[in-house]
Amino acid sequence: MNSKRLLCLIGLVVALSLSIAGCVTSSTSNSATPTIVAPTSTALPSPTAPAASFPLTVKDDMGRSVTVDKRPERIISLAPSNTEILFALGLGEKIVGVTQFCDYPAEAKTKPVVGDTTPNVEKIVAAKPDLVVAINSGDPASLKKFEDLKLTVLVLDPKDIAGIQSSFKLLGRVTGTDAAAQKLSNDLGARIDAVAAKVRGATKKPKVFYELDATDPTKPFTPGPSTFIDALIAMAGGQNIAADAKAQWAQLSLEDVIKKDPDLIILGDANYGTTPDQVKARPGWSAISAVKNGAIFGIDDNLVTRPGPRFAAGLETLAKIIQPELFKNP
Repeated sequence: MNSKRLLCLIGLVVALSLSIAGCVTSSTSNSATPTIVAPTSTALPSPTAPAASFPLTVKDDMGRSVTVDKRPERIISLAPSNTEILFALGLGEKIVGVTQFCDYPAEAKTKPVVGDTTPNVEKIVAAKPDLVVAINSGDPASLKKFEDLKLTVLVLDPKDIAGIQSSFKLLGRVTGTDAAAQKLSNDLGARIDAVAAKVRGATKKPKVFYELDATDPTKPFTPGPSTFIDALIAMAGGQNIAADAKAQWAQLSLEDVIKKDPDLIILGDANYGTTPDQVKARPGWSAISAVKNGAIFGIDDNLVTRPGPRFAAGLETLAKIIQPELFKNP
């Protein structure tokens, strides 16, 4: 897997173990395939918190007490998902630093870059942020540096849909945008519930091969069990052919894929130049049902790997590919 792709998928997306709360659960820790169950009112609003007054102390997703002295006017984001949330909350003008991978919305690409998967502490300090929004990246050293420098750092670590909604509301709370955050949470839940309701009418679940990276086309990477994409494929009415893989981010041989004979091939690496014609030309793949039937689709995998406002759009996109008959009418 090339280094840029690996950094985007593992370092910034944070390969989280999860079940999708209210929509997908695993029956046991060894269960290979998530089971779809009825949603648990993800769209219902929670009681609205009173408008924030500062200083304000909250618990972040690592259980840390974080005190925000004043409403932040200078914010740094250390993950694409966080950047997307901040823009969705109407805080784009207050962002003074992002990572090199923060590319949505388009305005994010105009912001100063303060790191990639490793934050540039010097640039971050120079930006004089009121708030740094990080992710649980498994890099405690950087967090310790921030704490030593007395920077205000909020860590987000969503592991399921409820966690994503909580991220919206937590970030809304510390930035004084509670109403916008509640609306964002409600909209996400409503769209996910709508997909779940349609998928309940599915009469079959096609087998899906989701390709993450084919830098080595003889051993393409694919999402295995306990990943966002594995869960979303199940929510969208499909069966992930790598749900029984031994790793979250697994490599399958060409022969493995041929043997599993997927009905659909979804190219998460389409953003990186992989095309259906390249897939069709792989040795032996002409025998795969998806190839024979021309069922090879590209997708913007940022929609399904970033736990942010576009997560519902990712699920909707997958569902329209996997269960097109159920989504003919809006």
